[in-house]
Amino acid sequence: MRKYRLGIISLFFCFLMVGLAGCQFGGSTEEKMYDHLEETVALEEQFREQQKPLAEAEKKEQDIYNEIVALSMDEFDKIEKLSKEAEEYTDKRLEYLKKEKESIDEAYEEFEEIKDLSDDLEGNVKENADTVIDKMDKRYNAYKKLHSEYEAGVKEDKELYSSLQDKELTLEQLQDQIKAINEQYSKVAEQKEAFNKYTSEFNDAKKAFYKSAELDVNYGE
Repeated sequence: MRKYRLGIISLFFCFLMVGLAGCQFGGSTEEKMYDHLEETVALEEQFREQQKPLAEAEKKEQDIYNEIVALSMDEFDKIEKLSKEAEEYTDKRLEYLKKEKESIDEAYEEFEEIKDLSDDLEGNVKENADTVIDKMDKRYNAYKKLHSEYEAGVKEDKELYSSLQDKELTLEQLQDQIKAINEQYSKVAEQKEAFNKYTSEFNDAKKAFYKSAELDVNYGE
């Protein structure tokens, strides 16, 4: 009997990927669906690869911000220099974010191949396949919202660093900008929670589908 290996779709900023067996399209409907599902995981590799540099850019940017707020207006030249440096990190984050989304979009296109195949299934296997589809659709929609909110947050950060290079910036204006940024990242946190929730539910649903389809899957546990 062909043995299968389970690939785990990763959570945002987490690394839960399990190595994959080679994909071989063909065989039963269940086997074809397995191949598409595991290829979906493989295609998200670039998404996972962006998490480390993205987190590093965030940290470096935060460190620079901490340096800036420790300075007085008498040190405006330093503030201006550091703000420009921080702006560069926002550009890097947007670049990583773009690559991340491209990976997710490509993976989702692959995933959609299972939707017509599931129509050929029956009984409990069909129900489990439908659950897999439902969870991935919700996960993908949650990611799109997360991406949008995070991108907006980065742009808010970029605007802040730009304004810090203006000697005429008032304390009130600065406080308003920081308030807006904090509110934006609250939205990011909310969407991240939803994305992680559906990621976990998708992984569980995929396991249930493989079990009901009686596929000999190596879960790497």
